[in-house]
Amino acid sequence: MSTVTISAQDINKLRQMTGAGMMDCRKALTETNGDFEAAIDWLRKQGQKVAAKRGDREAKEGVVIAKTTADNKTGIVVCVSCETDFVSKNADFVAFGQSIADAAIANNVNSLEELMNSKAGAATVAELVNDKLAAIGEKIGVTKFERIDAAYVASYIHGAYRIGVLVGMDKEAAEAGKDVAMQIAALNPVAVDAASVPAEVIARERDIIMELMRQDPKMAGKPDEMLSKIAEGKMGAFFKEQTLTAQAFVKDQSKTVADYLKESGNVTVTSFKRVALG
Repeated sequence: MSTVTISAQDINKLRQMTGAGMMDCRKALTETNGDFEAAIDWLRKQGQKVAAKRGDREAKEGVVIAKTTADNKTGIVVCVSCETDFVSKNADFVAFGQSIADAAIANNVNSLEELMNSKAGAATVAELVNDKLAAIGEKIGVTKFERIDAAYVASYIHGAYRIGVLVGMDKEAAEAGKDVAMQIAALNPVAVDAASVPAEVIARERDIIMELMRQDPKMAGKPDEMLSKIAEGKMGAFFKEQTLTAQAFVKDQSKTVADYLKESGNVTVTSFKRVALG
């Protein structure tokens, strides 16, 4: 039995993350001692269709800015968070986010810590954030920073600065870069292809598939060795849905992203980053 106190705020947070019911969220958090990532997996193992874990759920409101250097060899994406959409939609706050992205480009920064200590005019970014916090009267911060270096980097901002995407490619291909970035914004793949899916993600998905099969009355009595073979087949569907190049191309469902990239001059996507407001 869990010894962790599960608050209504915790339950609501998990509900917002997954779309699951309040009682299910309470049960999941209780069973996992308040561990949100484990609670999401617990819900999935019960057969619930919940949102997969992603690293882009940290900021409720704010702006996400994606930008590249003039030569398109480097791209950065930053998330500047705030508490309310009233502030995030303000033109001055958007300009503030742009100025932080400009500082990241101008100072060639490689990390969030480096960005906060870099200069934006006469002050550091950290000092500017503190000044803006005092002026606005609500908590703000630079909560995400990502960078890509490649032969060519495309950047894309989706919606009202809600999602920022960077796509690294092996050659210049501006149109393909934009199209692929839009694909990533819309479908949020976990990796470029099956070979680049982290081992821990594969292990977690296989574990969830195995648990669901064990709970299926039709699979009762079947040995784990047989279930494991079936799970390998089911992982194929996961790779098709969750890896970029295997996904159906959003602008033409008759082809995959891999097909589109081949038609666009045998372009290879080397990496991508996606940052979104929660």
